[in-house]
Amino acid sequence: MTLAILLLIFLALLFDFLNGFHDSANSIATIVSTRVLSPRYAVIWAAFFNFVAFFFFGLHVANTIGKGIIDITIIDKNIIFGTLVGACGWNIITWYFGLPTSSSHALIGGMIGSALVKAGPGALVWKGILKTVSFIFISPVLGLILGLGLGTLVYWTFRRASPSQVDHIFRKGQLVSAAFYSMGHGGNDAQKTMGIITSLLFSAGLLGTTYHVPFWVVIACYTAIACGTMFGGWRIVKTMGQKVAKLKPVDGFCAETGAAITLFFSTALGVPVSTTHTITGAIMGIGSLKRASAVKWGVAGTIIWAWILTIPCSAIISAIAYILIHKIVQL
Repeated sequence: MTLAILLLIFLALLFDFLNGFHDSANSIATIVSTRVLSPRYAVIWAAFFNFVAFFFFGLHVANTIGKGIIDITIIDKNIIFGTLVGACGWNIITWYFGLPTSSSHALIGGMIGSALVKAGPGALVWKGILKTVSFIFISPVLGLILGLGLGTLVYWTFRRASPSQVDHIFRKGQLVSAAFYSMGHGGNDAQKTMGIITSLLFSAGLLGTTYHVPFWVVIACYTAIACGTMFGGWRIVKTMGQKVAKLKPVDGFCAETGAAITLFFSTALGVPVSTTHTITGAIMGIGSLKRASAVKWGVAGTIIWAWILTIPCSAIISAIAYILIHKIVQL
């Protein structure tokens, strides 16, 4: 294994760390904003369940990222470098502005940008791209519907209970829903970096003739995303937990449960969805259950614009990085 490959693996794990750092808001924003857990204990809780997702999920998403976005035969070290710079760069920009965008789609945009520069549109696997892009719209809508539906069911079931009783029950319930959501987050998002590293190893001839995800790659990626979650992206926590809608523990439970169901479903299908889109949709759903004005639609609109820009912007950054590395260094 050459030094260049080792450096790219390190860069991929850095992206995985940033993914956890950037997306920790998704896992903990509701449980922090409802004051069920302090920020310190919330990130520990989320990080633990990010890691244990390893025991519950297959590697369908890793295979989609590795083989289903761009033609695997054109992948080389320059492509991987451009992809990771594009994804990491967009993550850092959106973290700075406190925007909960998708690390998944930043990674996919990075792959598309590098591939277009190297080989043109023929290098893109449109079936995988269209499936992924469709879930930009499906996952938040599904999260919204499930959050709204679960909220309606729970509010009706506990309509005779006092507010203090409901609060007491769902403070405990939110620990469970946050755990499941964090597990879904780890199970879907860590696999994206697995796909990148595995593609790099396969293109370098280090996996033989069969594409497979080595065990050490699985462990390294789950560890990196869990560590990123531990450090937490507090700017985004504030946006997710306070600016989209004001939540109570029962609301947080419904939002996290709806989002977790969406993530489990998508991961089983091998679709690399955005955990950000999913939980935001669920928060909007439970917020609108009270009244439409409970959701701060201006903030939601800003978030949606950031979603739309993620793939093209990360693709542009990736394309520039690919051109520079190809002309100057030639990894």
